[in-house]
Amino acid sequence: MVHVQTIKLQPSGDEMPQVGFGLWKVTNSTCADQVYNAIKTGYRLFDGAFDYGNEKEAGQGVKRAIDDGLVTRKDLFIVSKLWNTFHDREHVIPITKKSLEWWGIEYFDLYYIHFPVALEYVDPKKSYPSGWNTLDGKIRQSKTSIQATWEEMEKLVDQGLAKNIGISNFQGALVMDLLRYARIRPSVLQIEHHPYLTQETLVKLAKEEGIAITAYSSFGPQSFVELDFKRANDNPSLFENKAIIAIAKRLGKTPAQVLLRWSTQRGLAVIPKSNAQERLLQNLDVTSWDMEKEDLETISALDRNVRFNNPSDYLGTLHIFG
Repeated sequence: MVHVQTIKLQPSGDEMPQVGFGLWKVTNSTCADQVYNAIKTGYRLFDGAFDYGNEKEAGQGVKRAIDDGLVTRKDLFIVSKLWNTFHDREHVIPITKKSLEWWGIEYFDLYYIHFPVALEYVDPKKSYPSGWNTLDGKIRQSKTSIQATWEEMEKLVDQGLAKNIGISNFQGALVMDLLRYARIRPSVLQIEHHPYLTQETLVKLAKEEGIAITAYSSFGPQSFVELDFKRANDNPSLFENKAIIAIAKRLGKTPAQVLLRWSTQRGLAVIPKSNAQERLLQNLDVTSWDMEKEDLETISALDRNVRFNNPSDYLGTLHIFG
């Protein structure tokens, strides 16, 4: 079985696998089997979210793996995220408990604020996953501050519902502001990160503050082409980039492995996914070998400052990254 390096999180001291399995866009009909098979392959970190709408099925895959003796709960590092419609103080703990119920577990190893934007509450019994809109199809912001939400996130740790808490899609100024009042500091910052969007200043800030980084959409436009995002269609596939292909050929690796190793060799965690067994194994094996410094620099030089997951592009509002 492939050995995966870990990252020690602060302030808990917990070890987070540097390679995990991302559950975004995993269909409900296949999710349980995919999670089970990924565990069997060697994956131990599973990155989920309320917004993905598949937490119950992911939990079924986990339960089957535990029941079959493949792993124990302590072997796994299970992640979920607080959706935007639950930022109000009174909703943070109840929806976290509900997500835990869907997963069939007693605690999350890591629980993020998914986006730094508070929206009006939507009852999950009436809309699941609720997306960005209220039931009448409008996007309405809540008046709850990030500080108020973070104070409730800290209670999740106090109550043993989450071992670590983190932030996702936060930019530098907001990270610095949160650190001024945080009683429990964020363990991880999850960001869109690939050669077309290197976010070097933000990465540097997180490292200086002892905050681990998890990269999502490591393959750049690949994850967004099927969603017909204009920016994804306007930017060439990283799998077909001549520089990346040349590095992969020289090392006897796939372009996907090169892209993932570019992140992990620089200290970031990654959360790819695949349906194919061969690619599952390949994606997991991205911490045991190194690229030359020049290779890393060549890939970093592909930066275009292009963000594919930009809510204002597909919502026409909520200019989070403006």
